[in-house]
Amino acid sequence: MAAVKEEAQLFPEIIEAPRYSCAMGGAYSAALATFGSVPILHSGGGCGFAQNFGQSFASGLNSPGPVGGASTPCSTLVEEHVIFGGEDKLRKLIDSTLNLMPGDLYTVISACVPNLIGDDVDSVVSEFKDRASIIHVKTAGFAGNSYKGYELYFDAVIDQLLQKQPVKNRTVNILGVVPTQNLFWKGDLRNIKEHLNKIGVEANIIFGDLNGFDALNRIPAAELNLVFSIWGINPAKKLEERFGTPYHIFPSLPIGPKDSTAFLQTVGHKLDIDDAVITKVITAEEKDAYRFTEYIGNVLVVAIPHAYYAVVADSSTAIAITQYATNELGFNPEVVIVTDDPPEEYRDTITHNLTENLESVLKPNVVFEVDSHKIRLLLRNYTVQVVFASSLERYISEKELGGALFLGVAFPAYDRLIVDRSYVGYRGGLNLMEDLMVKYGGPL
Repeated sequence: MAAVKEEAQLFPEIIEAPRYSCAMGGAYSAALATFGSVPILHSGGGCGFAQNFGQSFASGLNSPGPVGGASTPCSTLVEEHVIFGGEDKLRKLIDSTLNLMPGDLYTVISACVPNLIGDDVDSVVSEFKDRASIIHVKTAGFAGNSYKGYELYFDAVIDQLLQKQPVKNRTVNILGVVPTQNLFWKGDLRNIKEHLNKIGVEANIIFGDLNGFDALNRIPAAELNLVFSIWGINPAKKLEERFGTPYHIFPSLPIGPKDSTAFLQTVGHKLDIDDAVITKVITAEEKDAYRFTEYIGNVLVVAIPHAYYAVVADSSTAIAITQYATNELGFNPEVVIVTDDPPEEYRDTITHNLTENLESVLKPNVVFEVDSHKIRLLLRNYTVQVVFASSLERYISEKELGGALFLGVAFPAYDRLIVDRSYVGYRGGLNLMEDLMVKYGGPL
């Protein structure tokens, strides 16, 4: 710990390898995850293309899709635009994009330069509202990180696109699952949708929906908004103010039978669903999940029983992994390092969820840190057999912590390909155990 403090004093303004991009990167990822949306970047030429590796590729070796990376329209601002302004170039770019790239929604994302020089992007965008559905997301990089960009994207959608409409009973929106920052966002959202469908609830997942523009427009029709991380709270509050939609906050997505059952019971209570319907689904799902868990019993009980472990991840992922590893697998939590830089007002609640919701007399040390070097120094203070973290912790796990089993569960992930893999739900815990325990059981 003394070494960490010494480093902080020497380099107080430096963050080594943070676990996120800028606000523009978060909004850009959200726009790409809204299928049918065409992002238009008003920025320097490198801003958007850098996200090809900084967000998409780092999120489980993913491609940014047909309108991402080098295919994204960009105003490519240079020095002369800093002096004379970039509004005319943006105007021409939007016009050509509408002519050449078909889309359901056009999302203009303004980055640092236009915000610094004072381009009136709102005025330029308004000129095209009679030709297409188009919104403007104001995301100067210095406005915050990728998670903040996710919030700013919803601000723009709510303020510029959505219209009040009749509420459809037993429909919910899923908020707080941040595309690319959550490595498993595609599979997680689909699993949540399928679980809710089994109890008669229609889930509007928004991101990853093949009709993304329609999913956005359906947001005001929801009876309830379900929030799965602190980053969905501000959009939920804004939707309540604008459309009167109530919301419920879960500390994280549910992994495994215990948390999945609690999740379905909570939603059922909120939407006044018959208890018999909920019980029937829960009984069948738990029986299935626990029966299949028996197949990995040898590795779990003989090879790594009651393993001491560390978690390095964003707040939502950290809570989900910690609760499952402790309450279901019987592992012992040593340290949890939270890396998404949550606002101060949420940190006590996050710490509570990481300590008081555990069915264990052992409570982890909870640390909030984004600097990769400081995280490595922290991990050296612990003796653990398992590390759930990002690719940035793989080396120290395998080489400096005595060969601890490592599983990449957090951004960035360069060591695994993730398409629709998910740890969410009753069977999600089985996926997690497969990915972890093969690392020990495979060589036997």
